[in-house]
Amino acid sequence: MTTHETIKEIKAQFRLFMNGAVSQSMREKGIDYKLNFGIELPRLKEISLRYEKNHSLAGELWKENIRECKILATLLQPIETFLPEIADIWVDDIRHQEMAEIACMNLFQHLPYASTKAFQWIADEREYFQVCGFLTLARLFMKGGYLNERAENEFIDQAMTVLTDEKESRRPAHAALTALRMYVRLGKSQAQAALKATLTLGSCDNRYGVSIRQQLEEEIIE
Repeated sequence: MTTHETIKEIKAQFRLFMNGAVSQSMREKGIDYKLNFGIELPRLKEISLRYEKNHSLAGELWKENIRECKILATLLQPIETFLPEIADIWVDDIRHQEMAEIACMNLFQHLPYASTKAFQWIADEREYFQVCGFLTLARLFMKGGYLNERAENEFIDQAMTVLTDEKESRRPAHAALTALRMYVRLGKSQAQAALKATLTLGSCDNRYGVSIRQQLEEEIIE
């Protein structure tokens, strides 16, 4: 079966499981795609298990402006053929928070160069590059990934920069806070470093800084 035929078969399955109510709800929230079948993630995972991981297939699925195709792409893309430059292309194509979270969960966190790429992304000024960078780091911290002193300083500095940014979109800030919350769970020294940095947040909005600090303190494991 050719890649084109496989995609045609996959789309036929999407139509069988289409959830109009979910699709409509997403559109009302501004999640706009050429097509959105509103299919739940567990069902998409089930569909993905019917196919072998395939670089060409995943690449073509990602190019489709269809929510379910993109999600399936993150599940069918082989790690070993997903080069760093391709990762950048995919992130540049992300337009919605849901897709950023799914790509980080299903694919980005598993890449052998995940940490290196995440640090590049958090230093990028583009919104979803920052979001994917911080969410990828959050995933790595959840798996017990530690940072050396230099990397720790860079991560915390970038997180604080994003948290004090007054841009209209708060998505990078939420992603940065998620990463910080996962980081303080790693241990006492990590928690102390993160909490110390939050003192600088008081200069922009004291209530905001206190809120961030409180959320991090709640994550500390005694």
